[in-house]
Amino acid sequence: MDDDWICGRLGEDEPWLLGAVHPPIFENSIFTFETVGDLAEAIKDEDEKFVYWRGTNPTVDLAQRKLAALERAERAKCFASGMGAISATISSLVSAGDHVLVLGAVYGPTTQFLRYLEKYGVTHTHISDLAAGDSAINASTRLLYFESPSYMRYELFDIPQVTAWAREHGLVTVMDNTWSTPIFQKPITMGVDLVLHSLSKYIGGHSDLVGGVVCGSAELIRPLARTEYMLYGAAMSPHDAGKVVKGLRTLPVRMAAHQERGLAMARFLESHPAVRAVNHPGLESHPGHELAKRQMSGFSGLLSLELDTDSRPQVAKFLDTLRHFRIGVSWGGFESLASAPALTIEESVRETMGVPVGLVRLSVGLESAEALIEDLGQALETI
Repeated sequence: MDDDWICGRLGEDEPWLLGAVHPPIFENSIFTFETVGDLAEAIKDEDEKFVYWRGTNPTVDLAQRKLAALERAERAKCFASGMGAISATISSLVSAGDHVLVLGAVYGPTTQFLRYLEKYGVTHTHISDLAAGDSAINASTRLLYFESPSYMRYELFDIPQVTAWAREHGLVTVMDNTWSTPIFQKPITMGVDLVLHSLSKYIGGHSDLVGGVVCGSAELIRPLARTEYMLYGAAMSPHDAGKVVKGLRTLPVRMAAHQERGLAMARFLESHPAVRAVNHPGLESHPGHELAKRQMSGFSGLLSLELDTDSRPQVAKFLDTLRHFRIGVSWGGFESLASAPALTIEESVRETMGVPVGLVRLSVGLESAEALIEDLGQALETI
């Protein structure tokens, strides 16, 4: 199936649409049945049948069908937040005494959640590459978790190589694909078992929803949907699912525009004397660029630069001087955003990720590239 068709038309010819140009939002929390037997039968598959909002809902189901098709997965399950998807997915795969391998830098709250699981006897080890994994793996290791590009530094991993190594050791692979979206990278086709997204970012695309999704085989999604999804209470609302469906309609064209502007910023910053390094796999100078061309079809507008300073006040001054780039967390919307992990996140988490003090993350939005470059230039002059 073509991605453009999936984003715009998949599931939107259902009879219940009644010819509407946009799918309706089913606000009701419950669904009724003709007989008690019908209800009892539906409850057996409450994660797929419409019984109660906490299981699923027609609007949520439509978003899930589109996302699964985009990722070339059998099933998808949407959550009320990205962390809802991450915590439920990890929880579904481990038990007390199990061990998790974390490859490369990952989203800070993911590391915090793994630390939280320690009180239940689930341990984890951060590794920088598969060679380190050979030493860190043990008989209780069940799961390999990673992002590619990785968090903040945007390092790449050879996904088919990672998944082949994990299969050899009997591990389930879980990958966060939020940076690329399914438009630019499809990890399941490269052997990843479960793929996660924060829908709050590019897929939603307008900074007006919080949501998450996990995509994968029915064999792995079904137990997660029937247990962690139902018990953690992190069900996506139909209103947010409606926003996901709207966001998907424009996702291909927005990602092309984010890529264009992101590369323009990266190339400008790479040539500036006040910048030590630029982390963007679309740059020819990026160490993973050739790998990126093999396993990705494009690049998003999320990048980081390393200022030529180790002074926190200087980093803060740079951010405070920006005019078009707003200071804020998250990313993936129309507006361009800037943040500095050294000024905002827990120091131990920053050190675990290997993020230098002078690192600034930029989410390049859809404003004029010329205006954004001018803004970066004037802010760099201040340091």
